[in-house]
Amino acid sequence: MIMFALKTLLAQHLRFILTVFGIALCVILMLFLLSIYKGVSVGSVEYVRESEADLWILQRHATNILRSTSILTTYHGNVIKKVKGVKSVAPVLFILASLKMEEGPATIYLTGFDPETGIGGPPALYKGRNLTENNQIILDRSFAAKYKIDIGDRIPVKDETLTVVGLSTGTNMFVIQYAFITLKKAHSIVGFPNIVSCYQVKAEPGTDPSDIANLIMSELSDIAVFDQKSFLANNIHEMESGLLPLLYVVACIGAVVLTAILSLILSVNVLERRKDYAIMKALGSPGSFIPGTVIQQALMLAGSGVTVALILFFPLTEVVEKLSPEVSVISSLIQIIIVIAGVGLISLISSFIPIRKLSNIYPLEVFR
Repeated sequence: MIMFALKTLLAQHLRFILTVFGIALCVILMLFLLSIYKGVSVGSVEYVRESEADLWILQRHATNILRSTSILTTYHGNVIKKVKGVKSVAPVLFILASLKMEEGPATIYLTGFDPETGIGGPPALYKGRNLTENNQIILDRSFAAKYKIDIGDRIPVKDETLTVVGLSTGTNMFVIQYAFITLKKAHSIVGFPNIVSCYQVKAEPGTDPSDIANLIMSELSDIAVFDQKSFLANNIHEMESGLLPLLYVVACIGAVVLTAILSLILSVNVLERRKDYAIMKALGSPGSFIPGTVIQQALMLAGSGVTVALILFFPLTEVVEKLSPEVSVISSLIQIIIVIAGVGLISLISSFIPIRKLSNIYPLEVFR
């Protein structure tokens, strides 16, 4: 059965090659979408995930830092510092800002923090060092790669010129990247010295953060307080609600195209081999033999396509990351297994139409 299925596929060499490459492209698309999702999901929330804060305090209507605007004042910070059980309070100011690059304006998510405490700064440094002066900036490494910026370069921000002293990782949100400056410089850029976006609070050892949250909310009525776990979940939810629908649609389109390719090729093979199948039926072949050959053909095509896709996928991702450094592609063994299982299922589904056509082939057709 296997040899007959393989012989049938290889009878048309060019068709077999084109089909395998068509399947491979669909598989690469699925792998790429999963890897993009993984890269965005890590980069978007890594800043929050790596925070050592026990509590996040924002303006009352805000629930996250990805797609919410929060404005608090230094008054809020002074009140929070006096709450029993609070060990430290770190203000952070987020600003959507444009850099004047030679290629044109480039938007970044400026994050102002206190470099003395380090709280609110980059999750990790890929290269360079932390901030020590107000005229310094830390850029996301993918942003720096895109615009060919390195340590020591000077870049214009509004009317200021800042020196790049570090490149960070875990700060790429795909459509925009974090950049880090001192809180004092952030205040200078926005022109309002007494505002922040949020406060990151650390509790005294042995103190329950939920008790501190209740005390803070009893003192301030215009704020929202989240523990680390809840705030991370809020940001993950925002990331998924903005990105996942698009990825699902494109992935579904890829699956439909793959199903159509396999169904068409297998149906054409059945029609071309119609007389051979009629002879098999006339000779009394087992009932499962002929449908089994179609299923094996589908699995062979799918397996060949997956093999080619895996060979091409990793070199292609390297090319994509070099051409577009802001595209963060993170793949894993689990993702590959999911795609392989999905392609296997699609190949079985694609066998349904050609197998139905086999039922319309009768042994008497041999004597036409």
